[in-house]
Order: sequence, then structure tokens, then C-alpha cells
Amino acid sequence: MIQLRSLGPAVARTRPAEALRVAVGAFVGLALTGLFLSPVADLDLGLYLVAPFGASAVLLFAVPNSPLAQPWSAIVGNTVAALVGVAVCLHVPDPVLRVALAVGLAVAATMLCRAVHPPAGAVAMTAALSPEAVDRLGYGFALAPVALGTASLVLIAIAYARLTGRHYPLRQFEDPARLGGHAPGAAERLGLSEQELTTILERYRQSFNLGTEDLARLIGAAELQAATHHTGPLTAASIMSRDLITIGAETALAEVAELFRRHRFTSLPVVGPGQRFLGVIFQIHLITRAREDALRLDRGYLAAFRRLVDRGREAPVTAGDIMKVAGPRATADTPIGELLTVLAAGEVDAVPVLERGRLIGIVTRTDLVAALARRAANGG
Repeated sequence: MIQLRSLGPAVARTRPAEALRVAVGAFVGLALTGLFLSPVADLDLGLYLVAPFGASAVLLFAVPNSPLAQPWSAIVGNTVAALVGVAVCLHVPDPVLRVALAVGLAVAATMLCRAVHPPAGAVAMTAALSPEAVDRLGYGFALAPVALGTASLVLIAIAYARLTGRHYPLRQFEDPARLGGHAPGAAERLGLSEQELTTILERYRQSFNLGTEDLARLIGAAELQAATHHTGPLTAASIMSRDLITIGAETALAEVAELFRRHRFTSLPVVGPGQRFLGVIFQIHLITRAREDALRLDRGYLAAFRRLVDRGREAPVTAGDIMKVAGPRATADTPIGELLTVLAAGEVDAVPVLERGRLIGIVTRTDLVAALARRAANGG
């Protein structure tokens, strides 16, 4: 018997800010895709934005971690479905049979191509319901608007995710943490193989909903959360460093490098007037920027690094040029369990603690380890 609560919402609550972020992304993605397609699509038919693009936008911007939203699934899935829909439209005269056959064959074809993308069914239906367009465009319909439009949406989603601090495309198995260089992936830290994780997904029929690396991250997060049940009511305020050395966005990298050397910090917060938090610089940012300059200028790494921190440069590189703006943040009452999850992931060495946008402290891995060691020594 079906319980009444089973008919209610199955999706977790969404913060208004996240809903706004997704809405803006979908708007920008579809608007730019329409502008891109309008010169190459057939404007007389109005086929520069097709209805399935709306469904693709929902997946790409709202659930970018889903395997169904990945670039291969979106681009190949929509394109294959368009080819199937055009072929059926050209050979089956009855409209009802045409639509049913086009969608059914498109589902089978995309599954065989490992490119399941729910809007692809609507793409096949759009082709089957548009005999005039198919007669005029033929298989070109699969190229423009479908393939080019979907590729445009995917590229915009990738750029938008980076601008808003998200991760798209899907994390791949054993993908090193971006800031850790050779840091192990979530699956490696768990000690589970890719095949074992894949088997779990297949056993519970979740392979269309989750990738192996994200499953590993969820399992790891659950284990860490369970471990925090033994840490007691510690919060960020009780373990954070309060006497901070901060820099401004205009601080030259020569001074930043000197502060790293002198104090042996791994991170430096960047603030504006009134301690308004602007971002953070990690040591790896200096290393990464020097490496990029070395490749771009075709010179050795040490020469590029010396140039980067040269105090005599006419236009010195500043902290604002390389600081990380997006990233995890905490408040004074953030539980230590959340900090443990973030810092154990390997992507950041420190989490700024804010109060109404102002920096009041920072929690480093050293702070966290020291707090846990004290609690263990005290029998907690």
C-alpha cells in the first residue's frame, strides 16, 4: 500500500540563493544559445531554440552532478535522438505511430550509446511532429539547431559552474583535488575500487543518477559525519584562529610570498575596508600562476616565479588577481563536523569564519587537528 507521504516532495529543500543561481544560469544559457544559433538556423521555421533545450537547461544547471546531465549524455543523446526522429519522420506517414516509434527508438539508441538524456525523447518527438521542418532541413536538423545548440548549452554550463563555484562536468573517478595536486580522490581515500562502487550503483539501480566519484564522496562524507558524533558540541568559534594576518586585494605578490615564507602559512585571507572578506590565497595559487606564466612565456619555472614576485615590475601582480573568491565559508556557530568534512576533502587548507560578511577568524587543518587531539587527550 502506498503511504501518503510517498506522494509528497522527494527532493531536498533548496535555498533561495541556489534557486536564483540556477534560474540565472538557465536564462543566460538559453539566451546566449539563441543568439549563437540565430545566424545558422532556419529562422523562417523558428527552429533556433527548440522546446527540449528547456529540459536540458534544467539538468545542466540544476542537477549538474547527474550522469544524465554530462556533456556526452547531453550532446550525443540529443543528436542521436534527432537523427532517429528525422529518419522516422521521413518514412512513417501516420503521426501517432511516428511519434511513438521515434521516441521509443530514440530511447533505445541513446541507451546503447551510453548517452541517456531525458530531453532526447522530446527532441525525437519534436522531429516527428515537424514534418515541414524535416522536409526542409532533412538530417541537417540534427546539426542545427540540435547538436550545435546542445553543445552551446554545455559550454555555457561549464563556464557558469566555474564562475559560481560549482563543479561541472561530473567528477571523474580518482580525479585529483584541484588544489592538492596529487591528493587522492574520494574513492581512493575510502579504499574502494571503481568496480566496487559501480556494482553498488547497479545493485540499487542508481547508475543513471550518480557517478562513482560522487558516490565515494557521499560515503566518505557520511563516515566523517558519523565520526563527528564523538566530537561533542565544538563549533568554529571555539577552535578558530583569531589573531589574523590579512592582506588587501592590492597587495603585491612579492609581499604575499614573503608573508608565506616568514610565517609558514598555507593561506592568507584577503579583506577590504572594515575587514570585509574578499577571498583567500593559498600557496598553491602562487605555484599555479608561476607555472602558467612559464608555459605562456616559454621560460623556466624559477624564472617565471622570480618575475611573478619581482618588486620592480612596472605592473606587479596583486593578491586580487589570483585570490580564490568562491569556496567554503563558516560562521561562528558552524559545527566542527561540517568543518571536518570540508577540510578532509583535500581541496582547501583553511575555511574563513565570517560574521555578516566580515572576517572574524579562520579555521585551518592545524586548528582542527589540535582541537581533536585535545579532545582525545581529555577523554572526550
